[in-house]
Amino acid sequence: MKNSTTLKKGLNSAISYKKAIRSLVLGVLIFTGVDATLQAQEVAKEYSKPSWYFGLAGGANFNFYNGSTNQLTASFTPPVVFHKGNGIGLFLAPSIEYYKSDTRFGFIVQAGLDSRKAAFDQQFTDCNCPADLTTNLNYITIEPSLRFAPFKSGFYLYGGPRFAFNIDKAFTYKQGINPAFPNQIAPENETGDLSNVEKTVISMQIGAGYDIPLSKANTKTQLVLSPFVSFHPYFGQNPRSIETWNVTTARAGLVLKIGSGREILPVEEEVVKIVMPKVEFNVNAPINIPGEITVTETFPLSNYIYFDEKETKISERYVLLNKNQVGDFKEDQVEIFAPNTALQGRSKREMTVYYNVLNILGSRMQENPNSKITLVGSSEKTAIEAKTMAESVKTYLVTIFGINASRIETKGLIKSNTIVKTQQNSKELELMQEDNRRVAVQSNSPELLMEFQSGPNAALKTVQIITIQEEPISSFVVFNVDGATEAFSTWKLELTDANGKVQYHGPFTDEEVKISGNAILGTNPEGDYKVKMIGTDKTGEIVTKETNAHIIAWTPSKVEEGMRFSIIYEFDDAKAIEMYHKYLSEVVAPKIPANSNVIVQGHTDTIGEAVYNEKLSLARANDVKAILQNSVSKLGTKNVKFDIIAYGENEDSAPFGNNSPEERSYNRTVIIDVISLKN
Repeated sequence: MKNSTTLKKGLNSAISYKKAIRSLVLGVLIFTGVDATLQAQEVAKEYSKPSWYFGLAGGANFNFYNGSTNQLTASFTPPVVFHKGNGIGLFLAPSIEYYKSDTRFGFIVQAGLDSRKAAFDQQFTDCNCPADLTTNLNYITIEPSLRFAPFKSGFYLYGGPRFAFNIDKAFTYKQGINPAFPNQIAPENETGDLSNVEKTVISMQIGAGYDIPLSKANTKTQLVLSPFVSFHPYFGQNPRSIETWNVTTARAGLVLKIGSGREILPVEEEVVKIVMPKVEFNVNAPINIPGEITVTETFPLSNYIYFDEKETKISERYVLLNKNQVGDFKEDQVEIFAPNTALQGRSKREMTVYYNVLNILGSRMQENPNSKITLVGSSEKTAIEAKTMAESVKTYLVTIFGINASRIETKGLIKSNTIVKTQQNSKELELMQEDNRRVAVQSNSPELLMEFQSGPNAALKTVQIITIQEEPISSFVVFNVDGATEAFSTWKLELTDANGKVQYHGPFTDEEVKISGNAILGTNPEGDYKVKMIGTDKTGEIVTKETNAHIIAWTPSKVEEGMRFSIIYEFDDAKAIEMYHKYLSEVVAPKIPANSNVIVQGHTDTIGEAVYNEKLSLARANDVKAILQNSVSKLGTKNVKFDIIAYGENEDSAPFGNNSPEERSYNRTVIIDVISLKN
């Protein structure tokens, strides 16, 4: 009788709980209706999305039992063992949620009735009598969950622990009669409470849901309906402290929740004053002098051939001819044989020369049959691999250009990253390894080497290139908005000429922007402009500053011819110009005419810190300037002006890209532009 009384108490509690929930639902609906009526009578206002939601969650638990159970109470053990079972139980719980519409994370807390009832698969006793077992396990569950909306939308995922406290553990055992003996009388059903039931169960759940708004957007009270599904694995879900009984549950249901938004006040009612960060605006329009329509460039030919990682064959970046093309190859027409790589600007012209280095070398060795070279391969791995790389170059020269193999010696050595420009990161060390995988061309034959050079480390003879000079970046107009990154989300330029014609540029986010003067002027040689900077701060406010600028177009002269010389440095070296001292003094300096401007431009690659590289490029440029200035003075050349520009690793001003070891090698340079000022 005790078991029957307990079951009745449990059922009465559940009925009372259902009535309370039904009253809560009714109250929510009534409140929603009253609030909607009040809102309809108010003056139109806008409200934010609620952060807190209160409501009711209801659904069905689909319970799946596994394992074994036999002893139901201390005094009753049926003659069969039950294994699998399933059933559908009620889930009903108040729900509290917190999340903001513009964020991904929030939390959910639900606490209520959680039924894990089930009916087990029918078993048969020794008398061939059917036996059935049903259980009615009920819990008060507390389920706190982390809420995650991956797309900041109505869809969300959630998961967390489940703390369940048992309130009902009733069972019913029913045993039938053997169908072969229909006159038998079936035993009475056994009912009661299961023994050894865990009072507290700690498990977990994961799930997903979707918020469907039922109210108009921007109303004060907002009603949301959220269908959801969740999964409760069997981990921790052992209802009893004996036997191997466990349960896995899938839950599906709805959450009806309500939240209240905050009134969005008009902008004019804001009392918070935003302090605008200080912004300075200035325009630097250089006084452009005419440049050269043509430039004769003395281009240094690097004596390194770089190899790809894990490769010992010549890279596809280099121009490789077949035997039939050798007769058509001319050193002063290398552009006919362009490399199979994307190059632009100066890279397109000069790197086309460099990527023909093997063909230039082969052609020069054909013209000078007494010349000899040594190919020294270097690798970060083994000397054998390094020599194999050198043999690849030798094979090409012998096979394609017909150079006698006895004129070419090969060696291999291990190259390590012993030179440290600054404290490198892993990416920079990787780039240095690319630079170390190379074959150096060494020779004592003067006809292959740069003027006044001798010895195995001497540079190869330069190549003459005639090119049309492009508009240099130093001729661009510089617009500087000091403090823009802190003050503005974006800013743009409004330029108005003397005739009232307006042009716009932007939006920009950097503090400094360079724009071609020719792009601003069009076909006009020069012009006066009213320049307005229009910035949008991070609150949406518009800030303007104005100044005036006189802009002169960069135009090439049709009279004078310019000259350009380059010097290449080893990695992290500013004293490499010592080996070029005679070249600068006896080849470059005599070609500098009176009344000219010599622009000495220092560059570096991108390996290392920007501040260090800027100092390194300045040191290189100053050394070149000192040698040339001293040489020009000794020669008695009058009115020569020297300008120095230290670009460091600035990629906007770099002569070449930094995508390959060849380009990085040529960026370790000083470029000397000689411009006549006679006119």
